[in-house]
Amino acid sequence: MSKKQQPLKPGEKILFTVAGAFVVFAVIAFIVMQFIIARSDKPLFETKTHVELSPEGQKGSELFRVNGCTTCHRALRNGTNMGRTADLDGIGSRRSLDWIYAFLRHPEQTYGAPTIDHHAGEHSAAYVAELPAKDLHAIAVFLSELKADQGAAAAPVPPKGESPFIDTMVDMFAPKEWKEKYHDIRDDLPQASKKEVKP
Repeated sequence: MSKKQQPLKPGEKILFTVAGAFVVFAVIAFIVMQFIIARSDKPLFETKTHVELSPEGQKGSELFRVNGCTTCHRALRNGTNMGRTADLDGIGSRRSLDWIYAFLRHPEQTYGAPTIDHHAGEHSAAYVAELPAKDLHAIAVFLSELKADQGAAAAPVPPKGESPFIDTMVDMFAPKEWKEKYHDIRDDLPQASKKEVKP
C-alpha cells in the first residue's frame, strides 16, 4: 500500500519557487551572455598574452594541432578549457625552451612527479614522447614563444599599479613570518611601473 503524498507546506513552496526563479534567471543570463559574445567584435576579457612565431614556431604550431594536443590543451586561445594546466598561453614566460623540450621527451622524469595526462595509459598523451625529436623540438619552440604580458596569470611580474584589495587582504591575513620572510616584488619594479601615472 503506497503512502499518500503530502502537499508542500507554504515555506517549501516559497523555497522551490525562489530556487526555480534563480535557475531560470541563470539560464536566461547564460544565453544572453553567449549571444553578446558571439555578436561582439571585442574579446570578453582583456588578452594578456602575445606571440611572435619564428618559422620553426609556425611549424610547431601546426604540429601541435595535427597531433591532437588541443584535445587536452589550449594555445593561441584555441583548444579546450579543461583547467589551468590545460591553458598553455604564456607558458614561454614560465618555462624555458630546454625545459619544455625535455618535458615533451621525458614528461614525468622532467616534471619530477606523475602527470595527469602524459603518463602511459590507454587515454593519455604518452604518444607525444614517441614523436620524432625534430617535431618535438618544433612544438617546444612554439610553446616557448607563447609569452605572458605583465599582469597575466602566467607572468612572473604582477600587474602594474597597486591593488588596494590585495594589499588589504595581505595586511589582514598573511602571517607575520611571511612579511619578514618575503617582500613585495612590485618594490623591485621601477617606480613608474608600480604606481600608475594619472594624467
